[in-house]
Amino acid sequence: MSKALNAAVDADLARKNVAARMQLSQKQHSEKKVLTAEEVRRFFDTAADAEDRFYALYVVALTTGLRRGELLGLKWSDLDLDRGNLRVQRSLDGHGKPEERAPKRESSRRSVKLVLEAVTALELHRRHQLEDRLRAGPRWDDHDYVFPTNRGTPMSGDNLVKRNLRPLLERAGLPPLTFHELRHTFASLSFATGEHPGMVQKILGHSSIVQTMDTYSHLVPGMADGAAERFGGYLFGSE
Repeated sequence: MSKALNAAVDADLARKNVAARMQLSQKQHSEKKVLTAEEVRRFFDTAADAEDRFYALYVVALTTGLRRGELLGLKWSDLDLDRGNLRVQRSLDGHGKPEERAPKRESSRRSVKLVLEAVTALELHRRHQLEDRLRAGPRWDDHDYVFPTNRGTPMSGDNLVKRNLRPLLERAGLPPLTFHELRHTFASLSFATGEHPGMVQKILGHSSIVQTMDTYSHLVPGMADGAAERFGGYLFGSE
C-alpha cells in the first residue's frame, strides 16, 4: 500500500503518502492446544478399545499432520502400503455436502512416508471396510475413499468432528480439539524428536519454510524413511 501511494504522490495523483508512518503490529502467536505423546497414546488406546472405525484415520492424522480435508479425500489408489507411502492428491471438505477439490498449492500435492503403526492400522481398516461393503451389498456406493461413511459415500468433516472425534476425546479424558490442532500436535511432536524444520515443512505441505517457521518457531529450540521410524519410536515407544 505504501509503495502504491508513493507512486501516486510521484505522479501528482495524491498530496502525501498517508501510509508512510503506519507501523504494522507484530503477529502474535496464540497458544494452540496440542496433545503430549502420552496423551496421544491414551487417545489411540481409547479408540482401539472402542473398536472405533476411524482409528486408522486418527493414527494417520497424528503421524503425518494431514489436514482434515486431505484425510477424507484419500483414496485407496493414493496408498502404497507395501512401501509405506501415501500421496495427497485432493481435498474433500466444506460445510454441508462434501466437495472434492484439487490442492490449492503445488506444495500441498505431496508424498508422505507412513510409520509402521499407520500401515498396520490401514491394513486392518481395509479388511473392516471390505466387511462393511459385503454387509451393505448393493447399497454400497463406491468412490474408493479410504475413510467414507458406512455406505461408501463421502464423509462430512463436520459430522466426523461432532459425532466421533469430540466424543472420543471426551471418553479419553482429553480436551476437545479440532483437526487443525491434531495437525499442530504432529508438528509439536516432530520438533520434540529433533526433526528439521525443512522436513516438517514438506510433510505438512506448507508453501515455504517461512510459513513453517512463522507458525512453529517457538517449538524449534526444544520424514524420509529414517524420520518416520524416529517419530514412530518416540510416539509408540518402539525401538
